[in-house]
Amino acid sequence: MKVSARNVFKGTVSQVQEGSVNAEVVLALPGGESLVAVVTLASVKSLGLVAGAAAVALVKAPWVMLMTEADDFRLSARNCLEGKVVSVTDGAVNAEVVLELPGGAQVYSIVTRHAVQELGLAVGVSATAVIKASHIILGVPK
Repeated sequence: MKVSARNVFKGTVSQVQEGSVNAEVVLALPGGESLVAVVTLASVKSLGLVAGAAAVALVKAPWVMLMTEADDFRLSARNCLEGKVVSVTDGAVNAEVVLELPGGAQVYSIVTRHAVQELGLAVGVSATAVIKASHIILGVPK
C-alpha cells in the first residue's frame, strides 16, 4: 500500500465499542502502544473491524500536534503518545518533527518553525504526539 500520509501504523484491533452512529476502535501497536480511532458504524461493518483483525491507522503529519512538559495536563484527545525527538527538518515556514516511541514506532508531525522554537524541540527532547481519534483513518488488508 502506498499512501501520502506520513504516519502508517500497523496493528491489531483490540476492542470495538459501538455507539448509535460511530464506534471507537482501539488498535494495538506492536510496541505496546495503542491508538483509538472514531469511525462510523458503516466503516466498522464494511472493513470487518473486530477484535483480532489486522488493520492500519493512517494519520497525516499536519494532524499530529506536539506537546512538551505535558506531565501536569490531561487532554480530551484520546491519543497522547510519549516519545523522544529523533529529527527536526526545517522548512521555510514549517518543520517536520519525528518522534520515536518506546516501542520503536515513529510519529511524524508538521508544525510551524515558531512552535519548534517555542517548545524547544530538538533531537533527544521528550515530547508527546497528540492525535484526535477522529483524525485517524483505518484500513484493512484485502
